[in-house]
Amino acid sequence: MTRKNYPDEFKRDAVALYRDTEGATITVIAAELGVSEATLSAVQGRWGGDPAPQARLDGHDKPGGADPRAGAGPAASGGRSTAYRACQAGYRAGHSAVGGQVFRRGDELVSRFQFVADHRNAFEVKWLCALVEIARSSFYAWCAAAQGRDARAAADAALAERIRVVHDEDNTYGAPRITAELNDGVPENDRVNHKRVARVMRGVGIAGYRRKRRVKTTVPDPANQKVPDLLSRDFTAATPNTKYVGDITYLPLNTGGKLYLATVIDCCSRRVTGWAIAEHMRTELVEDALNAAAALRGTLAGAIFHADHGSQYTSKDFAKLCADLRVTQSMGAIGSSALSG
Repeated sequence: MTRKNYPDEFKRDAVALYRDTEGATITVIAAELGVSEATLSAVQGRWGGDPAPQARLDGHDKPGGADPRAGAGPAASGGRSTAYRACQAGYRAGHSAVGGQVFRRGDELVSRFQFVADHRNAFEVKWLCALVEIARSSFYAWCAAAQGRDARAAADAALAERIRVVHDEDNTYGAPRITAELNDGVPENDRVNHKRVARVMRGVGIAGYRRKRRVKTTVPDPANQKVPDLLSRDFTAATPNTKYVGDITYLPLNTGGKLYLATVIDCCSRRVTGWAIAEHMRTELVEDALNAAAALRGTLAGAIFHADHGSQYTSKDFAKLCADLRVTQSMGAIGSSALSG
């Protein structure tokens, strides 16, 4: 195996890193620097001029007495040693306090590079890169690309303003439609990609209209009795209390939940004569609405109640209630609205 020759600067850094790390051991320091434990243990005394290298690396002389780090080289002397320990402790505390989420996914390397850049005037870059576990070559490449990143950020900001102008004209537009508007009449080389438009829109919080998911309130139950259509889509009546229509709709809540509303409407006056509201769509919901209409009108005897083929209206319990109230049931075609004309 070829023996590695370490530069003098690296040797001084290795000693300083150990002495500036509270509770450091040879295993931890060797792992951080990428050298073997045996190599670091054998030559640490020569690198730092320490007469008892193994004792220091194992931490046997740390408790009590003068601080053994006081003569640990230029980077570990005086206030700089204290500042470096504070920097190191701050990085580690911030990294562990959030479970490593500071350096995660797409922002991981950017955050590490930025940490080195923020402290490079106070400490050597190689120390900082070792601390955040990145290669110095990668850090310098990131610094060299800063001008290009700034240019892209400025271009995205300009694009965001163009997007905002189009979106202000019609706030229902999403990324595909806005992309089409931006590229309308523009030369091929100046057109923007819809993926970039979507990314910039997400970054500045612009979104188009999204249709809400429709809640299905009509669930047919083919196993129950069939009821004829007695209205033939004629939702008018010459006199009150002769024809009624009913349906269920949902009411979205700010909390993210929903309530269900069952109504009974007189075809003559278009008045809501009975209604009920609940967190469910069971048969009791439509039964409560029909009972409320009967209570308001006094009687529904002889009236026709028209609804869709939802399982609530085709249930045996609802059919029994209609029979008890002497109401004749009527149902339209599956999928048609009870109130459509």
